[in-house]
Amino acid sequence: MATHPPPIILSFRRTFALLIVLVVLPSAGLSGFGVVAIINERAAVEKRLEAAWKGTLEGLAEELPTVLRAASFEREEGQWWLVDAAGRRLSTRDTFEMEGKQVRTADKDLATALQATGTSSSDFPRGTSLFSLVVGGKATLLAAEPRNGTVYGARVSQEAVEALLAEWGEGQQTSSEPVRFVLLARQEPLPGEGLMGKLASEVAQARASALGPPTLAERTLDVPLQDFRLGVVPLGEDPVARASTRNRLVYVVLLALFYLTLSFGVVYTGRVLYREARLSRMKTDFVSLVSHELRTPVTSIRMFIETLALGRVQDPAQTQEVLRMLTQETERLSTLIERVLDWSRIESGRKEYHPETLPVSDVVETAVAAFRAQRLEGDLKLTVQVPEPPPPVHVDRVAIAGALLNLLQNAYKYSREDKRIALSVRQHRRWVELTVEDHGVGIARRDHRRIFERFYRVDNLLTRRTEGSGLGLAIARRIVEAHGGHILLKSELGKGSRFTLQLPVEKV
Repeated sequence: MATHPPPIILSFRRTFALLIVLVVLPSAGLSGFGVVAIINERAAVEKRLEAAWKGTLEGLAEELPTVLRAASFEREEGQWWLVDAAGRRLSTRDTFEMEGKQVRTADKDLATALQATGTSSSDFPRGTSLFSLVVGGKATLLAAEPRNGTVYGARVSQEAVEALLAEWGEGQQTSSEPVRFVLLARQEPLPGEGLMGKLASEVAQARASALGPPTLAERTLDVPLQDFRLGVVPLGEDPVARASTRNRLVYVVLLALFYLTLSFGVVYTGRVLYREARLSRMKTDFVSLVSHELRTPVTSIRMFIETLALGRVQDPAQTQEVLRMLTQETERLSTLIERVLDWSRIESGRKEYHPETLPVSDVVETAVAAFRAQRLEGDLKLTVQVPEPPPPVHVDRVAIAGALLNLLQNAYKYSREDKRIALSVRQHRRWVELTVEDHGVGIARRDHRRIFERFYRVDNLLTRRTEGSGLGLAIARRIVEAHGGHILLKSELGKGSRFTLQLPVEKV
């Protein structure tokens, strides 16, 4: 026959599924945005740094051509040099002369590049001219000055220009990061190399960018120096990588904390919901169980009273038997009600104990006497072993005797035909141990912890046929723990059970 889960558990599952949908899915979307932000963080940092250096590069791009044009050519050591106002040489030894369209220079690539432009010496204006030209596949910065119909020119030294940039840039830095300003040349494929030449040039530029120092910002110079770019290069640790790593670490930590908090909240909420659902189900089962347990003695009591009231029992011996059974059912009903009230007092913290120092044998005698008064069947075999002299304990005799009585009652109820019960007492270190052992059905290992929960009963055929409220062991454990002790269980299914009450020894 198919079994269906209780509606309360179904309601819990729906509620928990709704919680997952309403919390986890939006958080997953938020996390997705966080991951995208982490991935794009380097680009964002690069943009911020580029914006910070943009103004400085704009100023240098306007100032550099002006300063270079203010320099002039002077003949020293038998060749022409581009010299600035401070007397510093700005050119290299690679010089050229142009008359008309004729170019004289020791650099064949430079001669080829100048002739390819179709420029004549008459095309150069007065004063120093600056222009860029691709020589041998690489952009080259050239300076020229016409004198008496002849144009004298030379390559401009990139190191000399960067030295000027370093000098001018000291007063224009926008951050405390140590940087230097560089002049970057564009590379182009040589004529006739075709598609493969262009591809090789692009690969070379990409490799140079990857292996070379990272640039924080760049600015292309205006015409006719459009083949060069001004760049800002960090001298120490790459600030882009540092800022990006720091921000990514912050993002990852915050994301981890978010997920940790979310997971804790979901798990905690789920446990609370499940505990409340299970508690509600247990209360429902308890009400049903107690109603059933109350119905049985109440029905018996009503039947006995009706029998006596209608005069159906004439024999005095039968009358005494009916009265005895009526007393027994009344005591059963009173015990059940008292157990429920006891648990209510324990749960609300209103349970009062009146401990006293006494031999543990007094507790045992009280429990055994109450147990023998309830169990008059002849098949019971109860053995009691108490050491001499009995160790003293500081306990509430009624409460501990009640907990011990509950263990004896359970041992009798779940012992099947072999109703041999052994009650033994021993002192072990600082504990007095009261052990109740039976040879009954035993308890499965999976139920060892739950057996002490309120309203919980092991689900088997014998349990369903045996009266009980599921509160006895829960009350016994709370009573023993209130006295500073413990209750232990050792049991295997089909091999009986052994419950042990551990109480602290009272020092005399």
